Formats: sequence, structure tokens, C-alpha cells
Amino acid sequence: MLKSAPRPTPIAEHATETVAVGDVLAALSHALDLTEGQPLGHSVRSCLIGMRLGEAVGLGAEALGDLYHALLLKDAGCSSNAARIASLFGSDDQVVKPRMKVVDWDDRMQLALATWRHSGMRQSLGARVRHFVTIARQESMTRDLISTRCERGAEIARRLGFSAATQSAIRSLDEHWNGGGYPDGLAGEAIPQLARILNIAQTIEVYWGTEGPAGVDAMLLERRGSWFDPALVDVARDQLRDPWFWQQVGDPEVTALVASLDPLPAARTLGESGLDAVAEAFAEIIDAKSPFTYRHSSGVARYAVVIAEQMGLDAVAKVRLRRAGLLHDIGKLGVSNRILDKNGPLDAAERTAIEQHPLFTWEILRRVGCFADFARQAAQHHERLDGTGYPWGIGADELDLPSRILAVADTYEAVTASRPYRPGMSVDEALAVLEARKWRHLDPQAIEALASVVTRPEGQDL
Repeated sequence: MLKSAPRPTPIAEHATETVAVGDVLAALSHALDLTEGQPLGHSVRSCLIGMRLGEAVGLGAEALGDLYHALLLKDAGCSSNAARIASLFGSDDQVVKPRMKVVDWDDRMQLALATWRHSGMRQSLGARVRHFVTIARQESMTRDLISTRCERGAEIARRLGFSAATQSAIRSLDEHWNGGGYPDGLAGEAIPQLARILNIAQTIEVYWGTEGPAGVDAMLLERRGSWFDPALVDVARDQLRDPWFWQQVGDPEVTALVASLDPLPAARTLGESGLDAVAEAFAEIIDAKSPFTYRHSSGVARYAVVIAEQMGLDAVAKVRLRRAGLLHDIGKLGVSNRILDKNGPLDAAERTAIEQHPLFTWEILRRVGCFADFARQAAQHHERLDGTGYPWGIGADELDLPSRILAVADTYEAVTASRPYRPGMSVDEALAVLEARKWRHLDPQAIEALASVVTRPEGQDL
């Protein structure tokens, strides 16, 4: 991860040319890996595996296209259950989630032991017992958590204009062949074929990362006919005997490979409105991570545009600022909800963890070609004019106007929103906070531009 401040990215001339949806989703899928606590590349590796299986079972081009989009967006709803998982388990959601991925839910003893092992981690025995008992008493807990995730993911796919087949595959991702899955307990052929492929592909990827190809084969045999369609397991075992395929899965350039796999690239491209829709959808994914950041990203984007308008920035700059505002906190998907939702001040370790999120933002956005020209500004929203910000500690000389605007917009939205430990401030109180920080931390002209709008009667409804 980049430790020194990112270099300015040359700003391309604004154009309405379209970009391939695969290029955008493959790069942004790394953000979904963060919220699941998976190694970066989990989603694209799952996509590579799933597409291999789809081709092997004879899916046509249209069905393969539906599968492709479902594989890249399969975890779009995962941030929506992170806060509840952290609260129920009393543990870091990003530790619990990946470890529970390798648990066979059909084995009740294995499930109970895994639940105990991850309840109240690093807490007293009494606290661990309380969390375990709370979980044990909630018979519908697993169903509710998975239902929240799957329905949210399917809704995001719908809003982005993907097919009903893609939506259905995401919604039924965790159904099992024997009827023991969720959210609907579908069994056998009642489970959509694309969902069956999603489930086996993501599980193969997880086991490949933890136990290697031999572990994958053992898992497939063990879950043949229980979790997975027996015929699909047989196809998978045959395909995965190819050592060259495993080399592709482990290739550092796998994201670029997966971006090229869309079987119908010309049929699914994104123009300006499509890129806005993607940014808006991922802003919702970001804000769903914590109940205390509800609409934070859209609020920052809105205030950033208001400031830009008052300061006379052109239409192109406002488009970039809005998208940067929507996506500035995408790195927070990599922060535990035990930190994000903490009711009190952070300790030193927690502060260090949360100060990493702009680094994640930079690493994700700079890989998205059509978002790279604002990645630096989005990642610098916690930098300050006097160099006391984070994560790079850069000062006024290196902070351009868009970066300064985002810092003001982010600060204003944050102090006016309620948090676990305090209510949101009024407009006057928030502006007083900004005034106290101008010149030293925040740009005075950006503050004045925001104040000129939010102090109007109509401006307070922004």
C-alpha cells in the first residue's frame, strides 16, 4: 500500500465516451472484498472460476453475461449486515465473516463451535458467554443476516439496470442443494442455475486461498449433494484439475483478465449517467456499513457541489467532485464496525486502523480508469492545510482546490450528523466549528462558500 502521498493524476479532457462495465465493476469489486474481510481479488477470482464453470455447463452468451455481472456484484449487499454481525458477535466483523465462510452450516456441532470461537473475541469469559447465548437464542439470526445481504445485493443490481437473472442469482447466492440454505430454503433445481454457480465459485475461491487445490477438491466431495448441485460439483472437479487454470486464478493481473471476460461487452457499457449510477450505488454500499453514516456520502457529494458552484468551478469539475464525494469513504469498507460504531473515543490502535481508510480509498479508485482523475482528491479528504491530517500528512502546497472543498464538505456533514456518542450539530454550531479550523486546517474560501448557502432558509434543507 502506498505510504507516500499519491502524485497528481493528469486530468483527462471530459468526454462522454462509454466504458466497459466489466472494467468498472472488476476494479470496484475490491471494495466488496474489503467489507467481507476477504483478500483483495476474492470477487474477481470467484468470477474467473464461475465463468469457467458457466462455459463448461454450456451457458449461452446472454446467460454468461448475466452470470458475469452477478459474480462481480455478488457481495454488493454485504455491508448491510456488518453492523449487526459485529454487535451480535461482539467481535470484529471482518474477522468473523471470512472465518464463518469455511464453516459447514449443515454440521450443527461445527457451527456451534465456530460461533463460540468467534463470540466476544478478546473479551472476558462472561462477555463471550453472553454473546454466544444471545446468538443461540435467535433461531432466525442466520436467515435474517443472509436475507438482508442478498436482498440488498439484488436491489443494487436492479437499480444498476442488470437483468432479472442477475438479480435472482445474487438473491439466491446462499441457497443449498439440500434445502438447508438461505434466505428461502430453496432446494435442488428450484435454485436458479446461476445462483448455484455463484455459490460453488465463491466457496472454491475461499478454500483455494486457505487450503489450496487439494483442500478445494476435498470440500467439493464433502458438500456434493448437500451444499452443491452434484452434477455441478463433477464439472467443477473436472475443470479444476487443470493446473494452468490455477495459475490464472493466482495471477497478480487477474483483475485485468476478468475485466475482459464479459461475453457481450458491447451490450453493456456505461456512459456519464451510468458512471453516476455506479458511484451512487457504491455510495449506498459504503453508507450501509454503519447505521451512523446513513447518507453521509451523498451528503458530502451534495455539499461539495454546492461549494464548487459558489466558487465558480465548471461543470466538468463539479461532476468529478460529486463522484469523489460519493466515493471518498469507500475505504471505510475495510474498517471494522467495532470501530466505526464505537460509543466513545477510539484508543490508539483503533485510531490507527481508521486512519488507514483513505489509503484503501486511493488503492481502489486509482485502479478504476474512469475514476482515476479524482482518486487523489477523494483520498485526501482528511488532510489539513497545516500538514496535521492523515494518512499522508501533506499540507497546503499539495492540496488542490477539489481536495480542499471535499475536506470542508466532509467535515460539515460529519459534525451535523448524529453519531453514537453525540447528536448532530445545528447549522450555526457546525459553521462555528469550521470557522475555528479555517486557515489552519480548512480552506477559508470553501467555508465561506458553504456558509453562504446553508445559512439561507432554503439552504438548511440541503
